Amino acid sequence: MGWRSSLNYLQGPIEVEIADGRRADLPGWEECGFELLEHRAAVADWADDAAIERDHYPEMEALAAKLSGCDVALVSGHIKRNVDEAARHGDLGPITFVHSDFADSYGPQIKERYRRAEPGFGESLARAGISPDIVADAARIVILQFWRNVGPPKMDLPLAFCDCRTVGRSGVQAIPVTNYAGGGFDFEALGVTKPRQPDDHAWYTFEELRVDEVVAFRTYDSDRVGTSLPYWTPHSAFRDPDVGLGRPSRSSIELRATCVFS
Repeated sequence: MGWRSSLNYLQGPIEVEIADGRRADLPGWEECGFELLEHRAAVADWADDAAIERDHYPEMEALAAKLSGCDVALVSGHIKRNVDEAARHGDLGPITFVHSDFADSYGPQIKERYRRAEPGFGESLARAGISPDIVADAARIVILQFWRNVGPPKMDLPLAFCDCRTVGRSGVQAIPVTNYAGGGFDFEALGVTKPRQPDDHAWYTFEELRVDEVVAFRTYDSDRVGTSLPYWTPHSAFRDPDVGLGRPSRSSIELRATCVFS
């Protein structure tokens, strides 16, 4: 099965084919940028932020370390995207724009946030039993993100992922993000330029994701900054043509793990 949907690029919308990732022969996150994994979480109530921090952060840190082979993985926060969160701040609704979360400049920024032990960052250092110097002196940093559907399997705005091998460095552009979700954090993300032909970019989605599945995807790798190798994984929400907006709305959670290599 496949979908056709209009995705919003830097220069505007373009209709693309979105293939069924469950049936595709995909090589895994290290090559194409993303990967679907079976993962049963310890959290029973996804509305309980305290339980997410207590139980889910450590298990996702363990998963990130296993996937990446890093010395330590740190999770400092999470983002929930649902109707209530979107009403609180527009940045917390599904993002219908083709992007990857971080640009080249993110490495020094993340090191500085750990050095300052900002809220959530200090707690993750304490959980790992390491000092900010371990992050500051890291030989390599990889950001692995984890996206999980915690609502109905069939939703209005599911997420699509683009095979990073089909988007070269000339196809991404740093764009400023200011005061993200009202949290005071300014950074650069990557916007993706429209392909010459709609099928130049290879798009995939995983239909009807269960709560015991998670998509891992890479959004930064200091070893790849300044090279021709992609560290970005373009992604975007798209309209499921079989589901009306809000019938039902998407409900998801995402976490970022900072994978530190000494």
